[in-house]
Amino acid sequence: MNQQLYILTGASRGMGLAMAQQLLAKGNTLLCISRNASPELTTRALKSGQALMQWTHDLADAEGVSARLRDWLQSQDPGHFASATLINNAGVIPPVLPLRQSQPADLARALRVGLEAPMALSAVFLGATESWPMPRKVLNISSGLGRHPMASQAGYCAAKAGLDHFTRCLALDEALHAHGAKVCSLAPGVIDTDMQVQLRGTASEAFPDQSKFAQLKASGLLSSPEQAAEQVLRFLARADFGQLPVADVRG
Repeated sequence: MNQQLYILTGASRGMGLAMAQQLLAKGNTLLCISRNASPELTTRALKSGQALMQWTHDLADAEGVSARLRDWLQSQDPGHFASATLINNAGVIPPVLPLRQSQPADLARALRVGLEAPMALSAVFLGATESWPMPRKVLNISSGLGRHPMASQAGYCAAKAGLDHFTRCLALDEALHAHGAKVCSLAPGVIDTDMQVQLRGTASEAFPDQSKFAQLKASGLLSSPEQAAEQVLRFLARADFGQLPVADVRG
C-alpha cells in the first residue's frame, strides 16, 4: 500500500512535535526538519516500524535546506506515495520589544525562519513534485497575529502576515494548473506553548498586551499542543482544503 508523505518543519517541540506524533501513529512516511532531532519521535518510530527521517537544519538557512529538500525529492520514486504534503510549521518569536529597541539580527532571523524558509521550501517542493500524479498540499501554519497588529510584535506579525499573503499568491499560481497543489495558510488558535510562556513573562512596560495573554492562561482558554495538532490535521484532511487560501481552525 502506498504511503502518505509528509514533510514537517519545526517538529521537535510544541504543536509540531504533536503533529509528528499523530502523523506517525497513522502510519505515514514523515520527514521532519528542525534545529534539533526528537529522541521521542525516534523511539516511537522504532517501536512502530514507521518511516521517519529527521534532518537537523537551521531554517534560517533557507537556501541550504531547500536545496537539500530538492535533491531528496528528486531522488524519490513517486510511485511509493499516495499523496505528498508540506507543512511549514516552524517559526521564531524575536524578543518582545518595540521595534525601535529591537536588534536587526533578531528581526532578520524571525523573517528568515517564519517567511523566507516557507517560501523557499514551498518553491522546491512544488517544483520537484510537479510531475508527481498524486494529490499535493502545502499547509502553512500562520497566526492570528498575522491578521491583527500588536505592539512589540512587529517581527513576528510581519512574518505571519507575509506567510498569509504569499499563500494567497501561491494559490493563484497553482489554480492555473490542472494538477496544481492545494494550499492554505492556517491559524491554529491559541496554544499553550513556549511562545505563550514568553509573552506572559514579558514586562508589561515592554508589551502592553501582556495581561491579555496572562488572562488566556488563567481562564483555561489555551489549547494543548496535542489538541491543536489534532484540529490542524483534521482541517488538512478536509475535502475542501485549499478552497480558502487563508483560514482559521476556529472558523
